[in-house]
Amino acid sequence: MRNIRIMSFTFVVMLALAKLSLAAEHPIDVQQSTVRIHVGKAGLFSAAGHEHWVTAPIASGAIEEGEHGHIFFTVQAARVTVEPDKDLKPEQQAEVQRTMHEKVLESAQYLEISFRSTSVESTGSGTFVVKGDLILHGQTHPVSATVHKKEDAYVGHCRFKQTEFGIHPVSVGGVVKVKDELEIQFSVVPASGRPE
Repeated sequence: MRNIRIMSFTFVVMLALAKLSLAAEHPIDVQQSTVRIHVGKAGLFSAAGHEHWVTAPIASGAIEEGEHGHIFFTVQAARVTVEPDKDLKPEQQAEVQRTMHEKVLESAQYLEISFRSTSVESTGSGTFVVKGDLILHGQTHPVSATVHKKEDAYVGHCRFKQTEFGIHPVSVGGVVKVKDELEIQFSVVPASGRPE
């Protein structure tokens, strides 16, 4: 009888350890993960302007899968880059990049962008609603994203307004400017191997 109790206890402990292992925090694979921002255009002569895609490479972060999952990651503002636009001349591309860092992100002053989840709610079929705090331009505000599990990646999108973070959308002569609302698309991949 004692042997049965010992075996039962051992089984329970092993099961608990296995569950903890599955739910452990894993670093984010920063090489495979992507964050892209769509910057639209607005204004009276918006047809004459350009829309842009911006890449924000993840510098570090971790994700915990499972019932009580969470995620956090950071981006170095100086590494945020405007993707090449075939309709822009090299000097125009350089000016867009410079304007983004000097007038929008002010990356010399606000060095880091970060996100930390406050809740992860499963809505079924590999779909989640992730809510959390985004630190951008020195300000912290809540954002919400819809996320789907796609093979090894968590893919999703969210929207927020630049003005919520104290950023004023840039304009050219007051007639062509970028939209206040930004669309963020992301794919986050947990690193394979042992958890942190």
